[in-house]
Amino acid sequence: MVRLTALLATLAALVASPALALDKVSFGLNWVPEAEHCGFFQAKATGLYERAGLDVELRPGNPNVNMPLLVASGELDMGMGSSFTTLNLVAKGIKARTVAAFFQKDPQTLVAHAGQGVARLEDLKGRPIMVGGFSRNEFWQFLKARYGFTDDQLRPFAYSAAPFLADKRAVQQGYITEDAALLGKALPEPPVSILLADYGYDNYATSIFATEAFIAAKPKLVRAFVEASRKGWVACMAGDYEPAMRAVLALVPTGGEDLFRFKMDQMKRRDLVDGGDAARLGLGAMTDARWRSFFDVMTQAGLYPASLDVRQAYTLDFLAQP
Repeated sequence: MVRLTALLATLAALVASPALALDKVSFGLNWVPEAEHCGFFQAKATGLYERAGLDVELRPGNPNVNMPLLVASGELDMGMGSSFTTLNLVAKGIKARTVAAFFQKDPQTLVAHAGQGVARLEDLKGRPIMVGGFSRNEFWQFLKARYGFTDDQLRPFAYSAAPFLADKRAVQQGYITEDAALLGKALPEPPVSILLADYGYDNYATSIFATEAFIAAKPKLVRAFVEASRKGWVACMAGDYEPAMRAVLALVPTGGEDLFRFKMDQMKRRDLVDGGDAARLGLGAMTDARWRSFFDVMTQAGLYPASLDVRQAYTLDFLAQP
């Protein structure tokens, strides 16, 4: 009887005891919450992170937040970036690596009005183009190195649609996930959106990066985060993104469901997430060859020294490679 009582007490204690504590993880987004972050919000909203043993904080970004600096300083565990992010950090002597990339195609575009003789990227050579300061050190360098664009084409980018809408000859930077939805509403015809990725701009986007120190200290956590995020993106691209949409719109309702669904449709239609390397290697995939090719173009543009070791900017260790 004493043994039975002791056994029951032990079982009761086990049932009453709290579950194992989840590992806290902070992940910095590259912008305010939006559809382009679908997989991460899906993983959080549907419990994928929790089932992986993680308590994830998705920290919103904005134009005044330097996410790479917050990750490099240790204020954030991991962040969302692109190929440029870790290449820039490594070039500055900061040891950091990209561990996965969920946009095989960067959504960056150049946008023109219909009926202005613009159908291909080559049609924009020599034309004035409104480009932001940050972008001048990224995709603009690709356009100069690969297609012969020149700095005298540059015009200030106001981060507003007004200058573009007011001048039918205007050309500006944009995103394929929103050009037609946001600019098209105010135009008699949909704008011409030229996706730079279709012309060889191989920047990986919507990536996950962390410092080498964090990766070395917590490889299991990094792997769990990458895998849970991948499952979230798989659900999003299969059309099961309602939980993510509700979570995002609860934080940033701008544009509503219509814009969110438009963005998701563009991601799928343009193969932004499941095209490229992901088509054969799975979502989040990267390859040595593509990193090398991208680095070579940026080196040609003078953005990085040829002596920089591109392999220090990424690792394939957390991806399911064949």
